[in-house]
Amino acid sequence: MRTKLDIENWNRKEIFNFFKGFSEPFFGLTVDVDCTIAYDFCKQNEVSFFLFYLHRSLLAANKIENFKYRIHNDEVYVYDHINASPTINRPNGTFGFSYMPFQENFANFIKEAKLEIDRVQSTNSLIPATSGENVIHYSSIPWIKFTSLSHSRHFEFEDSCPKITFGKMTNNGAKKEMPMSIHAHHALIDGSHIGEYIDLFQELLNNTSL
Repeated sequence: MRTKLDIENWNRKEIFNFFKGFSEPFFGLTVDVDCTIAYDFCKQNEVSFFLFYLHRSLLAANKIENFKYRIHNDEVYVYDHINASPTINRPNGTFGFSYMPFQENFANFIKEAKLEIDRVQSTNSLIPATSGENVIHYSSIPWIKFTSLSHSRHFEFEDSCPKITFGKMTNNGAKKEMPMSIHAHHALIDGSHIGEYIDLFQELLNNTSL
């Protein structure tokens, strides 16, 4: 479900109108997140680290309203929830886009996510049958500890979905760190919202009881 936002009475009206017409309205930044607690928990409990941090990322995004905004025909809509569309690597070196509905409960999320991974890896299809605007585009590049990242973009295609990419986890003393890139449409999301997301994501990574 989605609700149309009243742009005329929105406190970000001028910011929205300023950035919505940009040729490249997306901005991005890269940070390292501490995944020591999360990784150790996953290893000890034989849980997929990828699905654990993906779920925590989706939880964080669904708690921040601006991450649930999407632009359609110059109008802004607020979705009740946001789902995940991560790339899934295949053994043959290719990948496919997937669709994983948001579920607050991790056990339920991981059960459905594993089925979707199996589906993608058993086909050669790139695009999932089900998707939509209320997704975050996720990628994982576990071979590279990147410090910056850009995305392929079709500028004529209307797109306001945030894009989050995770990189290679490395040791930094006693800590395990992983780079994360966040790109967002500046007509909808500002640096303060991304800062809020990063702080919440880190908090949720360290919370293994959810």
